[in-house]
Parts: sequence; C-alpha cells; structure tokens
Amino acid sequence: MESEYRDQPAGLAGNDDCGQVSAWYVLSAMAFYPVTPGTPVYAIGTPLFDEAPIRLADGMRFRVRAAGASGGRFYIQSARLNGKPLTRTWIAHQEIAAGGELVFQMGTQPNRSWGSKPEDAPPSGK
Repeated sequence: MESEYRDQPAGLAGNDDCGQVSAWYVLSAMAFYPVTPGTPVYAIGTPLFDEAPIRLADGMRFRVRAAGASGGRFYIQSARLNGKPLTRTWIAHQEIAAGGELVFQMGTQPNRSWGSKPEDAPPSGK
C-alpha cells in the first residue's frame, strides 16, 4: 500500500466506492478496523506506523504505538492497552473513545501464541 496509495481522488486503482477503501486503509494502517458494520468492535491488524495519535472529543487522545512497524516488523509479538497486557485480537470502540494508549511490541517473525486462544477472538455478534 505504501507504493500504491495516494491521498487524492482515485488514490487507489479501481477505487470507486466513495472513499470506503480509503477509510479502511487509514484505520487498518493504525492497526484496527470495524469488520462488522454496526458493532462497536474493531479487529486488530498490523500497524503500519511507529506511532499514530488520534484526537478524540473533549480534548482526549488515543495513541497507537508500534516501535519498528515502519521498519518492516510486521508481526505483533504482544500488546498492551493502557499499560495492561492485551491478548485479544480486538478492541472495543468504548476503549478507544475513553482515551489512552495501545502499544504493540513488533517483530520480524510471527508470535503464534499471541491472540491464539478462543477467548481472544472478536465477539461473533450472536
């Protein structure tokens, strides 16, 4: 995406969806994406940036940090949400809206144990 995306109309080849792909790209590059519309849950993915601050209402902020992500460390080794270990592969909208910090430890090889337990999977919405 780094070589194909441009911040302008037709920024992605074949992009005719009124910005939805661009919205997906921005959120996904920050490491999360709302997979199921209408549910307040975001699936965690690979962050593209070492740091991504988000300004929230009332002057609050939520920051995503992933040291080394921009240097080719694509694999999440571990995560912490507001200083506490996060093993699940999702984050709730309420957690982002409350402000704070999501910190990823990144690596060059997958950590197959992070987020691998059944209870770490995003809620099914059932």
